[in-house]
Amino acid sequence: MAVVEVRGITKHFDDVKAVDGVDLRSEEGEFLVLLGPSGCGKTTLLRMIAGLEPPTDGEVLIGGQVVNGLPPRVRQIAMVFQSYALYPHMTVFKNIAFPLKAEGLDAKAREDKVQWAAKLLDIDRLLHRKPRNLSGGERQRVALARALVREPSVFLLDEPLSNLDAKLRAAARDDLLEFQRRVGITAIYVTHDQVEAMGMGDRIAVMNQGKIHQLGTPAEVYDRPQDTFVATFLGSPPMNLLDHGDFLIGFRPEHFLPTVVAEPAGSGTPLVFHVNRVEFLGSERYVYGIVQGYPENTKVISMLPSTVAVPLAVDENHDFVVVPGKLRFFDRETGQRIEEQAL
Repeated sequence: MAVVEVRGITKHFDDVKAVDGVDLRSEEGEFLVLLGPSGCGKTTLLRMIAGLEPPTDGEVLIGGQVVNGLPPRVRQIAMVFQSYALYPHMTVFKNIAFPLKAEGLDAKAREDKVQWAAKLLDIDRLLHRKPRNLSGGERQRVALARALVREPSVFLLDEPLSNLDAKLRAAARDDLLEFQRRVGITAIYVTHDQVEAMGMGDRIAVMNQGKIHQLGTPAEVYDRPQDTFVATFLGSPPMNLLDHGDFLIGFRPEHFLPTVVAEPAGSGTPLVFHVNRVEFLGSERYVYGIVQGYPENTKVISMLPSTVAVPLAVDENHDFVVVPGKLRFFDRETGQRIEEQAL
């Protein structure tokens, strides 16, 4: 295990600041997720940690040692890519053993390490197969096994599940987390998928335009977003934002409820919610509309469990409230969160 740290790291491509002065430090053995939209700089940051991209400025430290200028092979890291990058003409055994052969290990040592990694990832029965005869989830495990045999201090994973279908992706998330917990290696994982980030990360670094907007546990970044970008990027549907003149009021769709539903937990000031549309999505209902007293182009969403059988007629007004303690406030100009006592 090792701590990964970047200090003031930047990467410029001509006039484009792909990564713009990022400071970040992992903990030993944690699963740290870099989350953000496409083009936000998360993969570039990962590649600088790996040594695949030189930083324009700043330092990369692994295990307390500055590794700027060191090639990837001596940084004690292993990287798993979106494509898995398996050799199609080699068997699973040879794919896993390839980095060991490149390091000059003898045949017996290679055999022992491959068998160990394959058993750990439950692919020892597949060692004779070629990648084309494997499922997506099995290919992912082969890529992980090939990384593991090098006994790295850090795993770097660049959207390794994005090629899997939705059902297989959920199972692969469980497998990957179980594996990481078992070996205890620090992992830094890049994704644009908030479900992956929320479900897998010990902490999440939310990135946009080359900067980290917030670093915290999944609960922290979801419940107390640092700014309006984090508030609206995390969550499906995203946080509702209402312009209150000097500041913005934010609340999650699941915390915006019909008054009759919210009453057992106590209710705030009722808001008149004009319902425009209702979507039934099996376990949930999404209710779309506008709140009286705010601009008509400000769309508001309520998310209700389907077990809540309150009738909500379309094109009519209904009394809704925000669950107490769930209002968030943001500066109208900067987008930064404002503590309630500062208002």
